[in-house]
Amino acid sequence: MTGEAEGGDDTGGARPGGRRPRLLRAAGIVLGCALVAGAAGAGWAYRHLNHNITSVDISGALGDDRPARGVTTPTPSGTGSATPLPSGALNILVLGSDSRSGAENAELGGGDGEGARSDTAMVVHLDEGRTSATVVSIPRDTLVTRPACPAESGGTTPVAYGAMFNSAYAVGGPVCAVKTAEALTDVRMDHYVEIDFSGFARLVDALGGVTVTTDEDIDDDRSRLRLEAGEHHLDGERALALARTRHGIGDGSDLGRIGLQQQLVKALLDRVSSMDLFTDPAELYEVADAVTGSLTTDTGLDSLGELVELGRSLRGLDSGAVRTVTMPVVPAPYDANRVVADEPEAGELWESLK
Repeated sequence: MTGEAEGGDDTGGARPGGRRPRLLRAAGIVLGCALVAGAAGAGWAYRHLNHNITSVDISGALGDDRPARGVTTPTPSGTGSATPLPSGALNILVLGSDSRSGAENAELGGGDGEGARSDTAMVVHLDEGRTSATVVSIPRDTLVTRPACPAESGGTTPVAYGAMFNSAYAVGGPVCAVKTAEALTDVRMDHYVEIDFSGFARLVDALGGVTVTTDEDIDDDRSRLRLEAGEHHLDGERALALARTRHGIGDGSDLGRIGLQQQLVKALLDRVSSMDLFTDPAELYEVADAVTGSLTTDTGLDSLGELVELGRSLRGLDSGAVRTVTMPVVPAPYDANRVVADEPEAGELWESLK
């Protein structure tokens, strides 16, 4: 029960027009909008976008009881006055959540303020040199041992055996999500990035929508999405519904939803790569405002400068050097509706990312 696509072509379709978009490089372009927002408003724009980003001190909360950091080759000092960009390997836990409650999220099917869920989890591994990457999806239905986590109110949450992976976020937020991911993988998560429901929808709308091709009809009452098989241009609300769809396709499992999410990520990257945002500062600002307004990060990525530096360090990464994988899983022996890591294959995958 695994899914894998080489070279970033998660849906099995041909790359449009032979184009090889610079995958993730768009992050640096989008988040650099404060540099081009215009002389009169640039300072205000930078402060506003910087203030948009929410951060969590994960390192401070978890301390030293974590997997070791990967050993990387020091960045060469180079010549001239320009500061060299970081090039070491990184592991980034990326979550999609409905944690930011409120009317807008509720209208889109998000949280009600009494809890938080995270149904999308990906570990993005950037290889040394940052010219290749592996993106590993972790099914939300994976049963794990959830470790004791620091509680916001003080003390710790109890260890839980046979808990769903996404319950970590529900009981302990980003800190527990990171600790549980590290316990599952024995891989150090160098950074954390979370995007919420309404912010994702605003981003897609700011980009003018995305185009996807579905291989089968989708009729899912829970995600509120109905699509016939074929090509569709989706606005933000329908793109979000596609990312949440699981009951209207295949066997209704989370593995089918992961396939749609990987297809949607590729469609978003293709859309950004096809736009010349720098020719329209107002459009660039709208996109950057949507991105930063939806982000929660660790304190190592909680400023425009740090996010732009990360984006610029990926300038040599293209879609042909990105591999997407779903963590190998098998049905749980005591619950057919859940899965567990398929060993030793899962362990070998995580070991390859250290």
